[in-house]
Amino acid sequence: MSETAYDAEFDYVIVGAGSAGAALAHRLSESGDHSVRVLEYGGSDNSIFIKMPTAFSIPMNMKRYDWGFHSEKEPGLKGRSLHQARGKVLGGSSSINGLVYVRGCAGDFEEWEELGAAGWGYQDVLPYFKRGEDCVYGGDAYRGDQGGLTTCNGNNMKNPLYRAFIKAGEQAGYGYTEDYNGYRQEGFGRMDMTVRDGVRCSTAMAYLKPAMNRPNLDIQTHALTTRVIMDGKTAVGVEYRQGGKTRRVRARKEVILSASSFNSPKLLMLSGIGPADHLKEHGIEVVHDLPGVGRNLQDHLEVWVQQECTQKITLNSWLGPLAKAWIGANWLFLKRGLGTSNQFESNGYIRSRAGMKYPDIQFHFLAGAIAYDGSSAFKGHGFQVHLGANKPKSRGWVKLKSADPEAPPEIVFNYFAEEEDKEAFRAGLRWTREIFAQPALDEYRGKEVSPGPDVQTDAQIDQWLAETAETAYHPAGSCRMGTDAMAVVDPECRVHGVRNLRVVDSSIMPTVTNGNLNAPTIMIGEKAADHILGRTPLRSDAPSFAPDDWQTSQRVSAPERTV
Repeated sequence: MSETAYDAEFDYVIVGAGSAGAALAHRLSESGDHSVRVLEYGGSDNSIFIKMPTAFSIPMNMKRYDWGFHSEKEPGLKGRSLHQARGKVLGGSSSINGLVYVRGCAGDFEEWEELGAAGWGYQDVLPYFKRGEDCVYGGDAYRGDQGGLTTCNGNNMKNPLYRAFIKAGEQAGYGYTEDYNGYRQEGFGRMDMTVRDGVRCSTAMAYLKPAMNRPNLDIQTHALTTRVIMDGKTAVGVEYRQGGKTRRVRARKEVILSASSFNSPKLLMLSGIGPADHLKEHGIEVVHDLPGVGRNLQDHLEVWVQQECTQKITLNSWLGPLAKAWIGANWLFLKRGLGTSNQFESNGYIRSRAGMKYPDIQFHFLAGAIAYDGSSAFKGHGFQVHLGANKPKSRGWVKLKSADPEAPPEIVFNYFAEEEDKEAFRAGLRWTREIFAQPALDEYRGKEVSPGPDVQTDAQIDQWLAETAETAYHPAGSCRMGTDAMAVVDPECRVHGVRNLRVVDSSIMPTVTNGNLNAPTIMIGEKAADHILGRTPLRSDAPSFAPDDWQTSQRVSAPERTV
């Protein structure tokens, strides 16, 4: 088959049906004026493990739904290699993630603008968060209620530990936030999740399924994209493997990579776009020397601070086979009970030190003591926070291991390469202990389980971090947006130096946001659609919160509130 022979033609070809790709497919096909093909390597999301919120740890460990990537051995983690789950299924990682909905704070997007992403400030991105959302609490200046992505709080904090944690955060002086996805992220409050009527609301449910009957939208599954077809420095189509055959699809207007922070840079490099010396190492003809491709890789690490609970009210009661069967039956037949929640129903956002204007520490509170992936649990009753220092300074990379499109990329994060990242976690642990020591938790608090009372000095904390920190599955930044020599895409997501090719996913983030990445990745898909269609970008004038005394105080003084 020659380079000019194609199996099909569409206006737009999108690689990846995940968080950004699904939103793009919906918006680009919405008017009926443009034809769109989506290529997804995975298959259907029709699985009880995907649909049931509390079962989220299962699909992220299944070969059928996960790409199965692993980082290289990380020096900052004592040579450990971390599993990097990425969704290989309709809905992408939104179909296998922890269902948490966190937009980030205003400061994240101010930082993007400062780093060259003009037009991506807080007032610029807020309308796109709203456009895709259907918040069960109703719409306002910050929240949307007309979109397809349903957000709620699961079981509305029926377990008293969730409200006790919020109260403890207030007692420690951090204040209460009515909506951390609204005016004010800083503080403690309920946590939102992407669940509709007890079922996971992935981007497959929110964006793809409402659009699947459109005659101008074609979704191909089990299609492994191998490269972007270039004519000089113009993207003209995509080559992919499906059913044992190599196929080509022509893009009359644009090719859009929405393939993840691992696969988007990998595909650029396989297509001859990237650092010239690295491409030559693998025998790939250089189409365009773009040194930033694969650089600037970032991720969130997290550790679990676990406390014994003196009352038998925690989720640890529900880990036996009979209890799990009851949860499953209750969910399957009635869509109610513990099965409808990811169990992260309260959370907090604080600043690790004075002199920071916006939060950099995130707490997911869990009314149980168990590993994120369900692999291990405390013997007895306990509760925990997932503590994340979410504005890391360390940077890594994505490189090719081989020119074989089926080979996984080389993934290095360089966790804890920068001292500031350790400092933030040390502070975070000390603030966590202080919060757990507040009167609101007196009637529940037993001994500290992890890291344990023997971990006190900086050296001991650093040792614990290196031995136990795990990825929060938030890779970002490997095709950074900006205008400098190391930027990969411009503020309209167009690949520098190449025509008719864009990258639209978490890889374009200049810096990772303070929170989980699903919501901002969907926002990127929503906003990029307007850029692609040549529409005037939306804008909001809604204000955002920052404390007056942020330069001198680490926390916000606020009166106590009745929870």
